[in-house]
Amino acid sequence: MTAVTAKRFSIAEYDRLAELGFFESDNRFELIRGEIIKMAAKGRLHSICNTLLVEELIILLARRARVRVQEPIILSDDTEPEPDLVIARRSDNYLSPHPLAADILLVIEVSDSTLKYDRITKLSLYAESGIADYWIFNLVEPQLEMHSEPYQKQRGGFDYRVKRVVLPNEVVVIPGFPELSLDLSAVFPAQMGE
Repeated sequence: MTAVTAKRFSIAEYDRLAELGFFESDNRFELIRGEIIKMAAKGRLHSICNTLLVEELIILLARRARVRVQEPIILSDDTEPEPDLVIARRSDNYLSPHPLAADILLVIEVSDSTLKYDRITKLSLYAESGIADYWIFNLVEPQLEMHSEPYQKQRGGFDYRVKRVVLPNEVVVIPGFPELSLDLSAVFPAQMGE
């Protein structure tokens, strides 16, 4: 009897499939550990929060860093997620290649229906890649979950040593920019309680 194994893709193969029009144009995909994952559709609150967050960060960072919205980052030869938002060091506008883990100051996911996936799979993936700071804008609770200090657990797997929960009416400092603060009340949708 022959064992069944799934085909794992490299970034090069994944990019080639995209060039050939393999993916439906109205859907978004990302490559996670060689698997092509269809991304969840964004709800209204997710879209509002992401838009407000992008606007605030672009104003605050004022060309000091690159704010990338739902664009790929390269974490390994077979992993190219598309986080909701990334703050990356400025470079050549990432004409080639996309930002690597070493380029990234902060990864942000806005989470509602994907909360469990973002807390487990994405968190482990970003920690393993050495992403120093990972934030989850939790629209279910609502709260900001800030993760820092990635490490490898003794029994395998990766996590963050420090987790801080911040409420929507508080202010946080942007990693890499101690002089810049983000007022979360300007980001969390006012309709959250409705």
